[in-house]
Amino acid sequence: STCFRRLSLTSSRICASQRNRAILHSLDLSIDAGAQRWASYFEIAARCRNIRTHMTKFSDLSLDPKVLKAVIEAGYETPTPIQAQAIPEALAGRDVLGIAQTGTGKTASFTLPLITRLSRGRARARMPRSLVLAPTRELAAQVAENFDVYAKYTKLTKALLIGGVSFGEQDKLIDRGVDVLIATPGRLLDHFERGKLLLTGVEVMVVDEADRMLDMGFIPDIERIFQMTPFTRQTLFFSATMAPEIERITNMFLSNPVRVEVARQATTAETITQALIEIKPSRRDRSFSEKRTVLRNLINSEGDACSNAIIFCNRKVDVDVVAKSLKKHGFDASPIHGDLEQSVRTRTLDGFREGTVRLLVASDVAARGLDIPAVSHVFNFDVPSHAEDYVHRIGRTGRAGRLGKAFTIATPSDDKYIAAIEALLQKPLPRGEAPGVAAKNVSAEDKSEAEPEAKPQRKRASRSRKPARSEPVVETSAKAVEAVAEQPAAEPVAAATAPTPAPEGRRSSHRNDRNDRDDNNQRDDNKRGRGRRDRQRDEPIVGMGDHVPEFMLRDFRSKAG
Repeated sequence: STCFRRLSLTSSRICASQRNRAILHSLDLSIDAGAQRWASYFEIAARCRNIRTHMTKFSDLSLDPKVLKAVIEAGYETPTPIQAQAIPEALAGRDVLGIAQTGTGKTASFTLPLITRLSRGRARARMPRSLVLAPTRELAAQVAENFDVYAKYTKLTKALLIGGVSFGEQDKLIDRGVDVLIATPGRLLDHFERGKLLLTGVEVMVVDEADRMLDMGFIPDIERIFQMTPFTRQTLFFSATMAPEIERITNMFLSNPVRVEVARQATTAETITQALIEIKPSRRDRSFSEKRTVLRNLINSEGDACSNAIIFCNRKVDVDVVAKSLKKHGFDASPIHGDLEQSVRTRTLDGFREGTVRLLVASDVAARGLDIPAVSHVFNFDVPSHAEDYVHRIGRTGRAGRLGKAFTIATPSDDKYIAAIEALLQKPLPRGEAPGVAAKNVSAEDKSEAEPEAKPQRKRASRSRKPARSEPVVETSAKAVEAVAEQPAAEPVAAATAPTPAPEGRRSSHRNDRNDRDDNNQRDDNKRGRGRRDRQRDEPIVGMGDHVPEFMLRDFRSKAG
């Protein structure tokens, strides 16, 4: 029995070892098969990556045939780097975080896949299928124009919700049902709070110029809008710069996004020639007028090469003043800023696009959203206070491979802003010289324009001279008194021998002396009025004595009792 037990244990051990070997062998086979499968997957992914990298035509992007036809008719055949990398990922249904400098075609990067994805389906009333958020009205209008161009062969509908337009027309479009809803955050929330809009059916959500949303204070609104949309949505983020706050939002609301970055953040296009014009104003109050002189000299020096230009100012008031000054000197200029009515802004932009307006004086509201490829020059009349705005401002020129020029006028007070821009770009700005008349030599017209700024100083100076006007009168009267006082001493004999009445000069001198004393007493009273009132309070109060009216001595309480 003992031998049998030993044999059984030995056989069981042999069987166990064989089973372990079989299991290990099968595991090795499965591991080899898995490795082969993963290797084939990575090989396919690498091939797809290489194909996307070397894409040369829009026909390689798997776009809808109707969309592709519209793109070809628009004159585009080769996609930009941001388009070649973002469109395939967006068509695959993944979240995309796109970072690219301005003028690289970010708008088409989400418009084309959006139209392709929405080609199947049907919109319902008050429930848009997609949502595009833009920070400004101009940028939202630009997205709407691109949608009209690329979706003209489809049956998709859109609605543009921006300020400055009546709610009635927008409500009619929403009630019919739209596939693409393009809006600014403020007007979108207005419609939502009025109960005219539901965002539970949004399939694709696009946030364009996310960093501009941060600058304008729209981040709380963006977070609220994200919470009103379903979590199964596809999200596309596009911007030229990426701040830490934007990174936080992407980590919160984007699901494993594909980061598409075709250039370093906050870089300027190589097609733009930059120049920094530094001036030293002769006086602080003439800085504004001297900058206008330099601006006109720069425009004149460029000549016919400056076919059209955008002039940026930091303040809306300065926009109106600069535009008015340019018109006064014979330039074709028009202002645009946020305080103007939407109809005026639209008419001005249309005139600038058509060429009827040569110079567009704008605030930063137009730094984002102006997609005009033929802008030849950009002039920064004021150095932007935010370094990122410099990238967006000069990005209005040199677009689509064209050459452009950007000039920035700076004073010594702008040194800290220039340092911030150079730190962001990681290179110094090229310095230039102001052409024509130097900034120190201001024209007579500029001096006349600067006069209103000096008017308050004149008023203050005139007020300070008021007491000085009375001083000569006092001095002349004192001299007259001295002359009269010296006259009897000089001619005592004549006064004794001629008993004539007092001369008129002496009477007038006495009158002047009395008047002067009265004036001096009045001034002293005004200066020491408070002390006089205090002295009067110390004097005993004189009552009415026995002359009290009889009705005041009656006792009315006894009669009432």
